[in-house]
Amino acid sequence: MNLQRHARVLGFCFMVALLTLCGSSSAEEQTPRQLLAQSKRVMFLGDSITAAGQYIASFDAWLVTELRGKAPQLIDCGLPSETVSGLSENGHAGGQFPRPALAERLDRVLKEVKPDLVIACYGINCGIYEPFDDGRFARYQHGMKQLKAAVEKAGARFVVMTPPFYDDVRAPKSFSYNAVLDRYSDWLLGQRQQGWTVIDLHAPMTRAVTEKRKTDPQFTMQPDGVHPNDDGYWFIAQQVIRWAGDEKAASATSAKSMLADRHVSEALLPLVQQRMSILRDAYVSAAGHLRPGVAKGLPVAEAEAKAAELTGKIAEVLDSSPK
Repeated sequence: MNLQRHARVLGFCFMVALLTLCGSSSAEEQTPRQLLAQSKRVMFLGDSITAAGQYIASFDAWLVTELRGKAPQLIDCGLPSETVSGLSENGHAGGQFPRPALAERLDRVLKEVKPDLVIACYGINCGIYEPFDDGRFARYQHGMKQLKAAVEKAGARFVVMTPPFYDDVRAPKSFSYNAVLDRYSDWLLGQRQQGWTVIDLHAPMTRAVTEKRKTDPQFTMQPDGVHPNDDGYWFIAQQVIRWAGDEKAASATSAKSMLADRHVSEALLPLVQQRMSILRDAYVSAAGHLRPGVAKGLPVAEAEAKAAELTGKIAEVLDSSPK
């Protein structure tokens, strides 16, 4: 009898432990929307496509309408020409300067911004616009792993986006550079099995351009093969919004259309764009970098004060819109 009772007690304890473990696991799992809602500062890292800020401003416009006064602050810390691989081709920028490496400034920018969440997009520069090479690919993989480790060591969550499409038609080479980026993208997607959070930009963008060219052979999202036009930047924002769980907003044809669907004035867009630019210039400058030709920003305190004024104006636009 005592043995039976002992067995029942052990069984009960096992079930309690199991349920506790499952409950803890579920509590730790967050949807992207929850992750954004619980973050105070979201930092974006990347090359010139990120530094331009257009897709970030569009995403910010969605975010402030979605979370209203609880939206996190977005800080664009993209740097033109940058690579996560640390590589640079000979004669880059006409021989004026090599490509800056993210590793050179990463610790400083993390310390300056103190983000809760980091969203990074690298790769289109990292293959150095040359045919696929195992050595270059290994440098990209190492750089990405080091980036993730540094972000998590700083106490932030890490999200990575696959590299954008490269338009082989608009900037033709003797080989397909987009096929090189296919390999980079496939590797990143494979890291999901290791617990990485990966937003896929590359494959959807490749499919979208391919489909459009069936009826419009001249269609492009990147007139020079690399840098997006307005449609291209909105396409990138769509993928981030889709990751955040809002398929309806991500299906809009433009940021303005997305706002119209939400009955929010398009006057919101220039305000979020201005705020993004002021904070970007300030934080990129404060952290320091080796890339010539980047405009120096305001001191961080001054930039934050101006950003706060713009946040007030953004709130006025939202308050005048139906909830």
